[in-house]
Order: sequence, then C-alpha cells, then structure tokens
Amino acid sequence: MKPFFVNEAFDKAIDNYLRSKDRPESILYNSFLVVVIRMLINIYGELDILNPYRTNNEEALNNNLVKYGASLEQIDNLKRLIDGYYRTEEHNAKVIAKEKNIYFVEVQKIVIDLFNLKRLNFGTTETDSKEFFDLLYTPGTSNALRLSYNFKEAENIYEIAEYYTKAMKEEAPEDNETKKDLLGFDIYKMFNYSIADLSKMNGNEIDELNKEIYTSLDIKENAINKDYLLNKKIAEIKMQKNLITSGNGYVDILLIMSIIVTVIMVVIIFSTLFF
Repeated sequence: MKPFFVNEAFDKAIDNYLRSKDRPESILYNSFLVVVIRMLINIYGELDILNPYRTNNEEALNNNLVKYGASLEQIDNLKRLIDGYYRTEEHNAKVIAKEKNIYFVEVQKIVIDLFNLKRLNFGTTETDSKEFFDLLYTPGTSNALRLSYNFKEAENIYEIAEYYTKAMKEEAPEDNETKKDLLGFDIYKMFNYSIADLSKMNGNEIDELNKEIYTSLDIKENAINKDYLLNKKIAEIKMQKNLITSGNGYVDILLIMSIIVTVIMVVIIFSTLFF
C-alpha cells in the first residue's frame, strides 16, 4: 500500500473530488471534505491543490498553501483538523450513539482564515467571494445538501456565517509597508517573479519592482496612459514569442515541415558546392 500524500482524510477528499467533479449535483461532490477541497481550490486554484497530489509532493502543497501569508502552523493545523473530522465520521459509522463532530465548524473556520489572508494581502474578486461563501455550511447556501447538513451538524446554524462576516470586516493596514499595488500576475511571471515571491515583498518593494518593470519596457513612470502602454508592450512581447506558431495545429505542422525541408535543401546545396 503506497504511503498517503498528506493523510488518509486529505487523500480521500481529493480522490472523491476527482471522482465526482463531473457530477456537481451528486452527494459525493457535496460531501463535507470534498467541499473543503473545493473551498481550497477557490482560494488557490485547482492546479495548486491537484498537482502536488499527483506528484505526491507534500512540500509543494505546503508552499502553495502559504503563498498568501498563511503560516506552516496554520497549514499543519488544517491537515490535523481535516483528519480529525474524518476519524470522527469513521467512528460514528460504526456505532449507534453518534458523537457530535466538533471538527465540522473548526475546519471551516481555518479555511475562512486562509481565504481572508488572500483577500487582505492580494485581493479577491466579487465572484470568488460569492462562490466561496456559498460553499460554506450556512443557512444561506444555495445547495440543499449543504443546507440540511448544517442543520444536522452545527450547534449554532449561524456560527459559520457570523464568523465569515466578522472576518470580512477586517481591513488591511493602510500604510505603505503593507499595501501592495500589484500589476497583473502574468506580467510578473514574464519577469520571473512568482506569486510566492510577491507574497514575501512589502508595498515599498512591490512599488520598486513595478518601477523597474516600467523602466525596462521604456515606459515613463509619469505617463498618463502608462497602464495602456504596459499592456501594449506585454502583448507585443507575447506576440514575438508566438511568431513561430499560427494558432492552428495543422498549419503549424506544415510550417515546421517546410522549415525542415528548407534546412535539408540548404545542406544539400552547400555539400554540392563545397564537397
């Protein structure tokens, strides 16, 4: 039996997610631990959760989960709470007198904290916020399974909704040391800066990096339309990188074949003239 990626609960949750993602109305897709994975995907993106699982690399998962400012202690606690929930459910399945699963609330709270760190440090879209809140087990969720499970498991059916609302009222400090005026992540990627790199930089460092990017692209910092000029330059760079491809697979094959034939003909002509 191969070792678990993180622990049995985390592994099973991801496996169940993959098995049920094409059936969004299924019971499995809306089971608690699968919904927790869906919450994490909302925060970090599917690749940041699934790629470490597929490569069995827990360290890569940790690096992805801390990129918005979480500590490793918070991530370890999340894993422990997920495992605790799973163990409690396994126990309850074997006995008549079921015990209240205290991890039901605690897991959601720590995931809300992770979402809030992203909101405070990098910002979130209104769509992401609505989707995340709907995944929580509250009286306001759009899913009947999650709604009924919240009534069944929670001592206070409003507890998670109240915790989320309180967290969303927190404001990031407004000083220059913490406020980050970010360009598009694809722009930073072109200059070999990852999201993890940006998360370690304060507002002043981000501002200096932005200035270097504008300068390197020959865009004046005080230009009124500098954002437009930046996007235009980035589009031109991407276009130059993609000149070899037409965007059509069949045409690309013909293009590559024509290049190969041309090279062969040049070699033959060169050989005929000089050998």
